[in-house]
Amino acid sequence: MTRTALFDAIRPYAPERRFSEGDISVIDMLADKWGMPRVGTDDWLPYALSTIKKWEGCKLLAYPDPGTGGKPWTIGWGSTSDSAGKPIEPGTRWTQAEADQRLAAHVQEFARGVDKALAGAATTAAQKGAMVSLAYNIGLGNFGSSTLLRKHRAGDYDGAAGQFAAWNKAAGKVLPGLVKRRADEARVYQGLPL
Repeated sequence: MTRTALFDAIRPYAPERRFSEGDISVIDMLADKWGMPRVGTDDWLPYALSTIKKWEGCKLLAYPDPGTGGKPWTIGWGSTSDSAGKPIEPGTRWTQAEADQRLAAHVQEFARGVDKALAGAATTAAQKGAMVSLAYNIGLGNFGSSTLLRKHRAGDYDGAAGQFAAWNKAAGKVLPGLVKRRADEARVYQGLPL
């Protein structure tokens, strides 16, 4: 059993399915005593990358945003800017190596933003991976002000999982692809396979 699985197994017995900081410290202390490894800093990465890659796809020639038909122009694995922060322009071409490098760096940037927004709230690797995927798609500003984040920080994990579906629009229109992506992200958040 992993430490994440231990927390998930105990969560239903916590008051309102929420752990206090004291609860987390005690559970971590016991898990340390039992020799369970702590969740590594990048344990969330496979969850985020599998979801992002599935839904963004990789294109090496810049293309217009599907929701707006124009800006922001996108390239690689859904990047709207290069490594210097310059917006992608029509006609931009990347190699596969450039796209992969940008994805790796970009996902880490979003993970740092998600960590800051979480403000130390108890989070499993799967939950973080799903939230990084969401933030990668909707932006850190939207993620930071989301009901999903507020519910997660309050320990309302079922409520937070239900909030992924709220982010199904681009340019005010519901997009079937976003509906499916959000369903996948909610599944990942709940620790279920894609």
